[in-house]
Amino acid sequence: MAVKVLAIVLAGGEGKRLMPLTADRAKPGVPFGGIYRMIDFVLSNLANGGFLKIVVLTQYKSHSLDRHITKTWRMSTLLGNYVTPVPAQQRLGPRWFAGSADAIYQSLNLINDENPDYVIVFGADHIYRMDPKQMVNDHIASGAAVTVAGIRQPKAMSDQFGVIDVAEDGRRIRAFREKPTEVDGLPGSPDEIYASMGNYVFTTRALCEAVTADAENPDSKHDMGGNIIPMLVAKGEANVYDFRDNEVPGSTERDRGYWRDVGTLDSFYEAHMDLIATLPVFNLYNMDWPIFTNYGSWPPAKFVHGYDDRQGRAVESMISPGVVVSGSLVERSVISPNVRVNSWAHVEGSVIMEGVSVGRRAVVRNAIIDKNVTIPEGARIGVDLDRDRKLYTVSDSGIVVVGKGQRIEP
Repeated sequence: MAVKVLAIVLAGGEGKRLMPLTADRAKPGVPFGGIYRMIDFVLSNLANGGFLKIVVLTQYKSHSLDRHITKTWRMSTLLGNYVTPVPAQQRLGPRWFAGSADAIYQSLNLINDENPDYVIVFGADHIYRMDPKQMVNDHIASGAAVTVAGIRQPKAMSDQFGVIDVAEDGRRIRAFREKPTEVDGLPGSPDEIYASMGNYVFTTRALCEAVTADAENPDSKHDMGGNIIPMLVAKGEANVYDFRDNEVPGSTERDRGYWRDVGTLDSFYEAHMDLIATLPVFNLYNMDWPIFTNYGSWPPAKFVHGYDDRQGRAVESMISPGVVVSGSLVERSVISPNVRVNSWAHVEGSVIMEGVSVGRRAVVRNAIIDKNVTIPEGARIGVDLDRDRKLYTVSDSGIVVVGKGQRIEP
């Protein structure tokens, strides 16, 4: 008899470190890679893996995220499949989610209604490919209460992650530590550690009991990684799943095992730059494991003018439908739908989101431009960072970020 699995996607984070991109939307709803939203990556992994009963728990500024899920992620109702956004229902009183564990506790009715054997709990804001079925099978075979996905990282980077400390067998988790400065390496690989990917598979009873006990603890922060996993670790019931063992169809040696936490403006920008190389670090063109989305009814991209210094060109770039590159140059950039780059403009090393217009002779360099921004003729962004810091957001590494609909100074 086939096991029953329910997938829960945690999509309620504010994403404060991605401001101004999250000023008007939830972090998982932030556009990524031209035509996608961040949440499309986890939902695509679940769908490709055959898990087609999915609830998405939302909270902050969720309208655009809810709309995207509703318009894009439609499963066969004939077969009982669904992807549905679920806001904080306040079933237990007039309060919002107090943390990721509390979000599940307040949504136990969803688990009770579906009555699954196992529950997948994945985050919504990471960029990666993964076959979750392999992780579920590993969890079932282990008999553990919870299995935590771990990605190998250099030991020297332990202070940047939640670190999974494993026993000598390499499987059982003996400690779950948040950004420690001193750690032991892995058995057989002393220079590596397991960083938590924020992806978990639970036996249903263990999850329900753990979040219920956590809800009764007034000192808890009600966090999955900070409270629920350590609770099960203390009982000796938590195992790690090595992401390196996950075999995704169509992956190349270059992009196999890719995973990005795009929690900062710089990591968001760097993840985009990973897409555009001739042999990309993360390959969006793997059609054996597609990333699904809906980007509307835009016409094909168009490149116009081709004489003297007025030539529409794009080099080492991803150009979405509906884009017009008119007598201008786009280099090492990701251009979203319905963008126009006008004559003699130069866009370089940038992420341009939907509906942006780049005026004639404008320069946009090392920037992230959010939706519906009009860049006036001759404007210069990313050229003088001292000036840009007075007008826009500039990241630690010097990436200029212009918010949604923000006015640009000529």
